[in-house]
Amino acid sequence: MRVLVVEDEPELADVIARGLRQSGMAVDISNDGEDALFKVDVTPYDLLVLDRNMPRIHGDEVCRQVVAMPERPRILMLTAASDIDSRVEGLELGADDYLVKPFVMAELIARLRAIARRPSLALPPVLTVGDLEIDTTKRSVTRGGKAINLTRKEFGVLEVLANSEGRVVSSEELLDKVWDEMADPFTNAVRITMMTLRRKLGEPNLIQTVVGTGYKLEAPS
Repeated sequence: MRVLVVEDEPELADVIARGLRQSGMAVDISNDGEDALFKVDVTPYDLLVLDRNMPRIHGDEVCRQVVAMPERPRILMLTAASDIDSRVEGLELGADDYLVKPFVMAELIARLRAIARRPSLALPPVLTVGDLEIDTTKRSVTRGGKAINLTRKEFGVLEVLANSEGRVVSSEELLDKVWDEMADPFTNAVRITMMTLRRKLGEPNLIQTVVGTGYKLEAPS
């Protein structure tokens, strides 16, 4: 999953980003509301971690504009205000969840994964393709009952392919969803990750290359 952290305190933003990356998410950072809206407009984020009190454009307005988008990311709003009225206001703006500062990183990650599993994102906790099972909550993979140890990027690529339900996924889309804005668009990271992922998944091959288009995950016929 690709996440945008919208937080005006650079040190806190870096801490959040580091924690989310360690859990296998691709993370970008915005330090003001205007930059956040620009990034959401050009990048298909799955989740937004949004601090309410943002400079340039307030977090409430960012939330309103993002919610109005036809295909929008889920929003978890952060705030230092712990009173009920503030939480209600945030949810009424369209936020999917609300977390009060200070918070524990494990809870933030759990909440993000919970809202990502809601129907509009079509991310069930366990994805199955043939004898392959992908548990997105435990971040574990088994094939034929045998556990497979994957890196964070390998798991991210597999999760995107599995959730695409047989649709062909381009290298560009994988780069967008699994890596972050610092990734070189001309990198061969997707191809290399795909090679190691195929090797670990074993035979018969589950990942098909569609020449000139991308990749798709399907059970062997």
